[in-house]
Amino acid sequence: MWRLEARPQPSRALSYASPLIALAITVLIGVVLFAALGKDPLRGLQVFFVEPLKSAYALSELSVKAVPLVLIALGLAVCFRANVWNIGAEGQFVVGALAAGWMAMQAGPATAWLGAGMVAPVLVAGAVGGMAWAAIVALLRDRFSANEILVSLMLVYVADLLLAWLVYGPWKDPAGYNFPQTITFDATTRVPRLVQGLRMNAGVVVAVVAVAALWVFMFRTYRGFALQVGGQAPAAARYAGFSSRRAVWTALLLSGGLAGLAGGLEAAGPLGQLTPYVPAGYGFAAIIVAFVGRLHPVGIVLSAVLMSMFYIGGELAQSRLGLPKALTGVFQGLLLFALLACDTLIHYRLVRSKGARA
Repeated sequence: MWRLEARPQPSRALSYASPLIALAITVLIGVVLFAALGKDPLRGLQVFFVEPLKSAYALSELSVKAVPLVLIALGLAVCFRANVWNIGAEGQFVVGALAAGWMAMQAGPATAWLGAGMVAPVLVAGAVGGMAWAAIVALLRDRFSANEILVSLMLVYVADLLLAWLVYGPWKDPAGYNFPQTITFDATTRVPRLVQGLRMNAGVVVAVVAVAALWVFMFRTYRGFALQVGGQAPAAARYAGFSSRRAVWTALLLSGGLAGLAGGLEAAGPLGQLTPYVPAGYGFAAIIVAFVGRLHPVGIVLSAVLMSMFYIGGELAQSRLGLPKALTGVFQGLLLFALLACDTLIHYRLVRSKGARA
């Protein structure tokens, strides 16, 4: 019989190297997978790891996918460090997009004096929408001790249904040839692009500011310290007088706000309108991003870039190699499981149990 036994002193170097080891394992399994599907493994790896970085256009598309992942993962990192398991960031992302879309559709002659400044209320509305959706989770957890994993996850489906009802019903564009979509948002509400002719937009700047702000909050403020202590040592937090209720509300509202902001940037940026396809899976992928990034703002940026490469690589593999787009999810899952396996073996070891004698 074999059993897992905690290592007395896990290697700190291996803990930091674990995501790189997991990536190497994912690449090796990917090589086997490409070969099994009858494709050139080197060509497959090139599509996933080289093509998304080889031109200005590719880097622009990479940023479009990385920005929402960074923002959502930052909020999730705060939650997970506080031992609050927000699994419903996808729903908060969708509601943020809905709130931002509603604000964008208010643009007209009355708001013409704002000009391009109309973008700010749109993004604020997105953040508020995400916070409001996360507040439902916080309220049920605080008042009724409801499990935040189940509540936040179920609210994802509610948000998706709400989006579908709006774009098929009240918000449907009457001049849209019966397609389930809203009107195209006014140019004054659109997130400005950073480079002419490319889709890279000001969301990159927002993400950079959010990374710096979250780093300061988590590692240089009293409130951030209290959140982390409450997550790692609840008994010590209670002894120190830290409020567990405040930690739940702070973590969920911050996480929901960032997810909603990501939804607002998506709706007022690349999409330019609301459709049933707003949910892109970013909220779930960001869970992997947060853990691969070691719940650290800088690590999350690197992890988000890698995950964005998987998204783009999956699209290219579909168009150039004839492989299913689901390969993106396969690589994401492989990376997560490889990371979990590495972390387990770093902190635990297999030992043989001595069998009891008859």
